[in-house]
Amino acid sequence: MGESNDEQATSVQTSTATLSHRVQMREEGIPVIGRGQARANANIALIKYWGKADEDLIIPMTSSLSLTLDGLSTRTEVEFLDATAGSDLLTIDDQPQGGRALGRISQFLDVIRKRADIDAPARVSSYNTVPYGAGLASSSSAFAALAGAACAAAGLNVSRQDLSRLARRGSGSACRSIYGGLVQWQAGHDDASSYAEPVETDMDLALIVVLISGQEKHISSRQAMRHTMSTSPFYRAWVEQSKDDLEQALVAVHTNDINTLGEIVEANALSMHAAMMAARPAVSYWLPDTLVAFEAVHQIRSDGLDAWATMDAGPNIKVLTSGQQAIQVAEELRERLPGVNIQVHRPGPGLQVNGAGDGRTLK
Repeated sequence: MGESNDEQATSVQTSTATLSHRVQMREEGIPVIGRGQARANANIALIKYWGKADEDLIIPMTSSLSLTLDGLSTRTEVEFLDATAGSDLLTIDDQPQGGRALGRISQFLDVIRKRADIDAPARVSSYNTVPYGAGLASSSSAFAALAGAACAAAGLNVSRQDLSRLARRGSGSACRSIYGGLVQWQAGHDDASSYAEPVETDMDLALIVVLISGQEKHISSRQAMRHTMSTSPFYRAWVEQSKDDLEQALVAVHTNDINTLGEIVEANALSMHAAMMAARPAVSYWLPDTLVAFEAVHQIRSDGLDAWATMDAGPNIKVLTSGQQAIQVAEELRERLPGVNIQVHRPGPGLQVNGAGDGRTLK
């Protein structure tokens, strides 16, 4: 479906012919007992989430701060079917999926089914504008949209906070995509206390994505987190520093101090990657062009523009800037990084859900 994010579920190729046959069978008169559609936008962490205190419930080691973006979205439809339909079915961008991808979705849907007290297989169709597993937080939009669509299809009447908690069970960063704009994920200590909430601000922010590579990363966020936590001598220090970073970042947000916010955001990302590189063996998502992009950001900032770099579990750079200077910063980046795909993203809306069973589609 795709912080430093939890890994984007990737397709393990099983029998595509079998999956296609199942699609055909379900389209031949299998009753739909509930339908829901939802759209969610990806978010990029400014103060990072890296490492879990509870693997099963996805309770993070630290609280985090993110910005939900326009233009990076997932649109998902969930249909719960008559029990005679068999098992769950997943398609991503019209491609049937099996193996680990389908297994991860089924596991998440089990949480919804248990809450709704239903025992029905589901047909899930997902469409994305976010590259899978490239460090662009594709799992955040994917599981936020899935949570909204599945709850609608199951007829559950849930609050935004409940949706945030549910989305977290699929991908930690997804709990933040329930809300638009700046969002804080309260780490909490259990399922009830770990959820995201919006951060009120008048700051005019934008994030520029510098797409170094759209390829799937060589090690998933989930694996990299575990390895960093268990082997890096710098990890505990990063956890403690990140708590301070979040406090300072929130003060900067509330005082509209973009310079302080930018400095903290860049430092938080670099210290996270320092902890990853200190793991044994090292975890590194950096490519040569990643370093070139970082240097370009530093040059632009030295020229007096608002520009601070951040980076998640992938080689791509995101540049925090002011909304007023976003176009100028993007033009400067294109001049220094010819041939690189550079996109400006403004703050985007939170989860949008269409009602259960009404057959409407998202525009």
